[in-house]
Amino acid sequence: MGETTFGKGCHLHLIDGSAFIFRAYHALPPLTRKSDGLPIGAVAGFCNMIHRYVEANSGPDAPTHVAVIFDKGSHTFRNDLYDQYKANREAMPEDLRPQIPLTRAATEAFNIACKELEGYEADDIIATLACQARAAGGRVTIISSDKDLMQLVGDGVEMLDAMKNRRIDRDGVFEKFGVGPDRVVDVQALAGDSVDNVPGAPGIGIKTAALLINEYGDLETLLARAEEIKQPKRRQTLIEKREQIELSKKLVQLDCAAPLDFGLDDLQVRDPDPDVLMPFLAEMEFRTLTRRIADQLGVDAPVIPDKIAPPAEADTPEAPAFDAADYSRVGDAAALQVWIDRIHERGWVAVDTETTGLNEMTADLVGISLCVEPGQACYIPLIHKAQATDDLFGSDELAEGQMPLAEALKMLKPVLEDPAVLKIGQNMKYDAKIFARNGIDVAPIDDTMLLSYALHGGLHGHGMDTLSDRYLGHTPIPIKPLLGSGKSAITFDRVPVDKAVEYAAEDADITLRLWQTFKPQLHRNRVTTVYETLERPLVPVLAQMEMHGIKVDRDTLSRMSNAFAQKMAGLEAEIHELAGETFNVGSPKQLGEILFDKMGIEGGKRGKTGAYATGVDILEDLATVHDLPARVLDWRQLSKLKSTYTDALQAHINSDTGRVHTSYAIAGANTGRLASTDPNLQNIPVRTEEGRRIREAFVAEPGNVLVSLDYSQIELRILAHIAGIDALKSAFAEGLDIHAMTASEMFDVPLDQMTPDVRRKAKAINFGVIYGISGFGLARNLRIPRAEAQGFIDRYFERFPGIRKYMDATKGFAKENGYVQTLFGRRIHTPEINAKGPRASFAYRAAINAPIQGTAADVIRRAMVRMPAAIADLPARMLLQVHDELLFEVAEGAVDDTIARARDVMENAADPAVHLDVKLTVDAGQGANWAQAH
Repeated sequence: MGETTFGKGCHLHLIDGSAFIFRAYHALPPLTRKSDGLPIGAVAGFCNMIHRYVEANSGPDAPTHVAVIFDKGSHTFRNDLYDQYKANREAMPEDLRPQIPLTRAATEAFNIACKELEGYEADDIIATLACQARAAGGRVTIISSDKDLMQLVGDGVEMLDAMKNRRIDRDGVFEKFGVGPDRVVDVQALAGDSVDNVPGAPGIGIKTAALLINEYGDLETLLARAEEIKQPKRRQTLIEKREQIELSKKLVQLDCAAPLDFGLDDLQVRDPDPDVLMPFLAEMEFRTLTRRIADQLGVDAPVIPDKIAPPAEADTPEAPAFDAADYSRVGDAAALQVWIDRIHERGWVAVDTETTGLNEMTADLVGISLCVEPGQACYIPLIHKAQATDDLFGSDELAEGQMPLAEALKMLKPVLEDPAVLKIGQNMKYDAKIFARNGIDVAPIDDTMLLSYALHGGLHGHGMDTLSDRYLGHTPIPIKPLLGSGKSAITFDRVPVDKAVEYAAEDADITLRLWQTFKPQLHRNRVTTVYETLERPLVPVLAQMEMHGIKVDRDTLSRMSNAFAQKMAGLEAEIHELAGETFNVGSPKQLGEILFDKMGIEGGKRGKTGAYATGVDILEDLATVHDLPARVLDWRQLSKLKSTYTDALQAHINSDTGRVHTSYAIAGANTGRLASTDPNLQNIPVRTEEGRRIREAFVAEPGNVLVSLDYSQIELRILAHIAGIDALKSAFAEGLDIHAMTASEMFDVPLDQMTPDVRRKAKAINFGVIYGISGFGLARNLRIPRAEAQGFIDRYFERFPGIRKYMDATKGFAKENGYVQTLFGRRIHTPEINAKGPRASFAYRAAINAPIQGTAADVIRRAMVRMPAAIADLPARMLLQVHDELLFEVAEGAVDDTIARARDVMENAADPAVHLDVKLTVDAGQGANWAQAH
């Protein structure tokens, strides 16, 4: 890059941009730009972090040079070395993806150098710059907590963990790895990395790796003298996995010679330009940050218009400003009785609980907040611990001025169960379960999260902080400063009571104000029925299901893990036989050499390092011409099933109940589909025999059986109704094989001459069209040329013109109104339907699918709401909802009655609200475990 002025006395700060982004994304609730619904939560957090960094680094020890370093794309030279590198990382959240380029724009708006490089990770750029700066005689501070960067520490290079405000020097590296920075790579190569999917040496962790490296000096010497290792298993691992370990070192070794197209002088610190920064912040609609920075820069803050239309009419007087000084602490029965009297007088109360954790089945109740009027709220502390100045976590003694838990609950139980008093909450299902575990059945309820969901589904998230900022113009007190993070994090019972009062009472205050804002809008927006029949009544149903949980047999999971391991070993032997030699099946490099060099299979493509690519896409193509890649795919699938399900599910078994208690997100998906979390029981694979076997571990208690009822092709039935496809309607009415009928219609093949291949193609088209599949997508699914696939789709539309008509009409409605609707009136907003490029294509496909998938989701919600009453007198409990299936646990003698009643509820869930032209049908099964029942 030529001569540089960077040298002694210069101080370079290198900021790990990706770490900032993900920290910002997870620290804030989902935020959207008011003007167009664009997700901006991560951008907001990122800008605040950059601003705090600038403020904190403007003193005498300020850096002379600074850059924010980003990853560019997901494919780097390491993927060419090992195609499974980072393969097990979850896909980027959809709402984060459009924010990534905005974080780059934000960095440039702050006038800070923003750098990335195709084919290299941000860590490699940081390593290259750090080495250049060190060689030039300057100091380097790497702002990151990434352990991989600890390789660089020493000789003028240090790290700063900004989250913990902790500097990491040589001693810090040794504390982490047990070796100095120059041997970190050796330890990482042995220990591997499950996050980045670096294989390492099986069975050797950080501590053992450090002991070995300290004993033998370096990795190369250790591997050369592996025969000297006394422990047989360790010796065998180092000998047999030598190539894998050497590959791992290449994967974790940072590249200090990345081909940068800029130099250190390009990273000089520059003051922000108000003419650039202010317009960017205003465009993002960051009101508070814009005003703050404008004051600091001595310029006028641009006016950011509020794009949210005010309510059509005033329902309540203007609410007072938020003031923590107005909130009170309730510490005795007399004070609580005053609030109870006010609740009875008003007829409603906003209520919120504070607990020791997020798991409703294990968290303890710490305190309760109440609000009866905007600005008038209280907090009832129950089990806060006394503060101890010499102890980070405080004492175990209770703080003074609190009510005994039992006394407070005894006083609150009558009013919380009073049918004449409305209880208002934000995500009320959580609070209802906490109260239920303490003997209180909270009813009736309103839920501000679900009110927002009914009104604004598809526009933005429905968390309280998002709603408060967007509709009340108020940023709530954040929880993180109260609880901290990492090893120093505390639970809410350790928060000082005075701080807890401010935080908890404000939550109840915000909840009441949101309720007063949203409730009158239901009627104006014609979604009252949606909220009253599909959202609110589902809360107690799901709460009861989640508390029931489902029994999981740990021994069965363990046996499956062992069986998978044995089958993987068998597959390895089969693969070795097909290859004609033994090799490491988990090594892409060795696999590529076997497939393309030794066996001469066509289609091999070498990466930058000369190694062949052996990713899933390539192996799936090769599997059509040879058995070996097919067996490798089978081996990889088993490996994933073992780690993701049979091993991981065991950690979710509740120690008290012996059951798994998933949690359902009611307002998660825009279409109304429920989402299952902690654990996700809706993603258990069912397309492979091994995947289906995982359901065998979900069992009934002794004397009971599991009963499954599943809608048959519900989305195709709804499509036939909505699009008015007479041929499909007739086929469903006559009980025909719908995919065979479609194949007959499309390909002019009589039903009695139908072949499995033709039916398979018709099935792929039937389901693909619902999701707006392209010719390219169908070609990939069917493994046929793209032109042939597009021809199938064109022919489908010719035979069923109603579908094209429906698609065009739906797109037109969405463009004109900004939303689409289900048959039950649920609105799914489509804020990007008028965008340009790929965003518009995605919005178009989503708009077409939403009325169909959303109507199916509404149908099963209606069935779930009606189910408890239908089976109330039976020894049966509804346990799970998985897509179009409901799972019950039933006493052996009540199976037939349960199936009959549940089927009747499910098949008639649409009527009389919506009369479908196609009858809904439900398949039923039963068994000792879920696999047998389904």
